[in-house]
Amino acid sequence: MSNSQYTPRLAKRYKEEVSPSLMKKFNYTSVMQVPRLEKICLNQGVNGATSDKKLVDIAVQEMTTIAGQKAVAAKSKKDISNFKLRKNLPIAARVTLRGERMYEFLDRFVSVSLPRVRDFKGINPKGFDGRGNYNMGIKEQIIFPEIDIDKVTKIAGMDITFVTSANSDAEAYALLEELGMPFKK
Repeated sequence: MSNSQYTPRLAKRYKEEVSPSLMKKFNYTSVMQVPRLEKICLNQGVNGATSDKKLVDIAVQEMTTIAGQKAVAAKSKKDISNFKLRKNLPIAARVTLRGERMYEFLDRFVSVSLPRVRDFKGINPKGFDGRGNYNMGIKEQIIFPEIDIDKVTKIAGMDITFVTSANSDAEAYALLEELGMPFKK
């Protein structure tokens, strides 16, 4: 895939600064106990996908551009007549990032995309699930520089989940903060 010389900036920073700092903070005895970022999942439900199939394709294309990895269309699990929804209709776009791409995405997300959010005051620290994973929503996909605003037909948001190997929210919070996530104080 890529040559072995290249290491993403954040991966290197995790190894050299974040890991030792967390070991000190939580008194771990082994490096293997230090929480790691395992994957980042991007998910975008597509409004109006039942009536217009092209909307899902556009969402998949945008997600692929943002993540730098092919996104897939997620299909509905069951029929819901009130929403005119049939089973196995594509209704969302999603992509899961691991390894180098995950660090690359997080780096771009923290240093370029988040500062472009209107009236940005930091991300909500209440998005932890109790088992060391963090969820957040984004209202507009145009905060990503990869998206060409002129080509956007519809403003859409997305959910981003950061899955870590931490056992508690405090550990996950410390890990994400060290990796540069701007939490509200």
